[in-house]
Amino acid sequence: MNLKQLEAFVQVAEGGSFSKAAKQLFLTQPTVSAHISSLEKELDARLFVRNTKEVSLSEDGKVLFGYAKQMVELEKKIEETFCAVKEKENHCITIAASTIPAQYLLPEILAKFVEKYPNEQFKITETDSARVVDQVVDHAIDIGFTGTVLEKKHCKYIPFYRDELVVITPNAEKFRGISPDSKDLNWITKEPVILREEGSGTRKEAVKQLRNLGIEIEKMNIVASIANQETIKRSVENGMGISVISRLAAAEETRTGRLLSFPIYTEDGGRDLNLVYNKNFHLSNSAEKFIKIVREMYGRKSR
Repeated sequence: MNLKQLEAFVQVAEGGSFSKAAKQLFLTQPTVSAHISSLEKELDARLFVRNTKEVSLSEDGKVLFGYAKQMVELEKKIEETFCAVKEKENHCITIAASTIPAQYLLPEILAKFVEKYPNEQFKITETDSARVVDQVVDHAIDIGFTGTVLEKKHCKYIPFYRDELVVITPNAEKFRGISPDSKDLNWITKEPVILREEGSGTRKEAVKQLRNLGIEIEKMNIVASIANQETIKRSVENGMGISVISRLAAAEETRTGRLLSFPIYTEDGGRDLNLVYNKNFHLSNSAEKFIKIVREMYGRKSR
């Protein structure tokens, strides 16, 4: 037997559910079931009584639970002891964030975190979502923030903010004649379009959402791919073309009338901005506290 099997056993016993245990351990339900099955075979004992509504400990399971609980708690104490030593040596949390979270959400999160934990330090880099995820996979950073989900091994995503994409245009007469309530965006295929760079979460989501409306990227007249969002907004303002960006990024220019914005109506109401970390590596106490602050501020569920 091993600790992973015992952890799964304890979680199922305490929660009375294989699915709940899977969520707590960031595992799939079949993996939890496999851990329990292996444990039962090795001990030659039935550990749970199962029915359609709940899972409860058998008599053998009750005996094992006392020992398993002690071993799991001892493992946590060992981790806490050694992590506490490392935390004293280094309080720096390494974070990489894509453009929208970095510029419009992360400053508020950092301010809240520093207010509660004034001795913590950060190292923050801004890049596109693809590079953020690559750094998470390589364990080059503790925590990442992305504008999309990229399916890669070991990544745990926590959607924490619901964002919307909008089409932005110059504040010109021909665009002022378009109703902002219209769900028909086919007019954008007749305009020069500026998109974010390859690897950008905003670009990936824009292409997906427009495709759902029947507008393929191949039908669009793409005149430029630009990484810097401020450059995109200034280019649109000066009449170079139109673009698709986050409502957060367009808010000030729309409010002052420098740009017009048109919502992209989707069935799910937009896209998730995500916190992501590598679940195969132990998070420092500082990183765990940071994630807790994000959850408290925005209250979204993980997946």
